[in-house]
Amino acid sequence: MLANKDNKTAIKLIVNSISHTLEVAGNTRLLDLVRNELRQTGTKEGCSVGECGACTVILDGKPVCSCMVLAAQCDGTEVTTIEGVADDPLAQQLQQSFIVEGGVQCGFCTPGVLMSSWALLGDNPNPSDSDILDALEGNLCRCTGYQPILNSIKAVIKENL
Repeated sequence: MLANKDNKTAIKLIVNSISHTLEVAGNTRLLDLVRNELRQTGTKEGCSVGECGACTVILDGKPVCSCMVLAAQCDGTEVTTIEGVADDPLAQQLQQSFIVEGGVQCGFCTPGVLMSSWALLGDNPNPSDSDILDALEGNLCRCTGYQPILNSIKAVIKENL
């Protein structure tokens, strides 16, 4: 990672299984890189301070709020956005379950909630209720009241047991 004369830093990272070499300004957030440079617009900007989870992506296997990570910190990392799991069977199960169980209403928080849920079930296919609540702790939803989201995740767990 080296800065050039324009005070931009060259980084290499993998986003949704595609390798990228980019130059980023020091204040560029991962969220901005993903949405504006790479056009992966499923990742949403909500609060900009890491409180709502709308911008959740998977960074080296862990869910993070991309509004709180500088792009320059992502040199050598792997990032997965909601677009990156489009063909993943577990993600497809979750999406279908969210539709059937009413876990989707306005849809703004949905990509972040799905990414957190996908990461949880990828690591732990049979989580406890407490594990699910912990995984969703950073995702805010103003529409569903959360029970339909929990029901959506539990339906996938039950289907896969």
